[in-house]
Amino acid sequence: MSLQSKIQKEKTSKSSDKMKIDAENLIVGRMATVAAKHALQGEQVEIINCDKAVISGNSAWLKDEWTRKRHQGTHRSGPYYDKRPERFVKRIIRGMLPHRQAKGEAALKRITCHVSAPEGSSGHKTIEEANFKKLKSARFMYIKDIVKTMGGK
Repeated sequence: MSLQSKIQKEKTSKSSDKMKIDAENLIVGRMATVAAKHALQGEQVEIINCDKAVISGNSAWLKDEWTRKRHQGTHRSGPYYDKRPERFVKRIIRGMLPHRQAKGEAALKRITCHVSAPEGSSGHKTIEEANFKKLKSARFMYIKDIVKTMGGK
């Protein structure tokens, strides 16, 4: 086996790495940094239960802030914030990537988000550092509630 074929084999084995994250009760920003880091390193990242992720802060302020962000700009120029939880979370992850560069665009394509677990998928891990129970205050809001205030289902 030549050196060139060994290198190719190593590259294909690295690209088959897949990180699976269960976002239930995780702070979305902390989870997003971990997902962005692994995606930039070339791993496929799959996130389930995006609607059960948490954003910390006062609920009234969060509702007003995300509604304001959704309605600013125009339909032609943006910014665009989706009303679906999985796209909402992916947009947050996009903010942590250099998405205007080729490496960031490729990393964003390696990330998939789901509202619930797809059939036949298992082995999802949780990130203990991102658990919302580590918050000092009880001020937080689930993504599904934020999306509902923005007009989602």
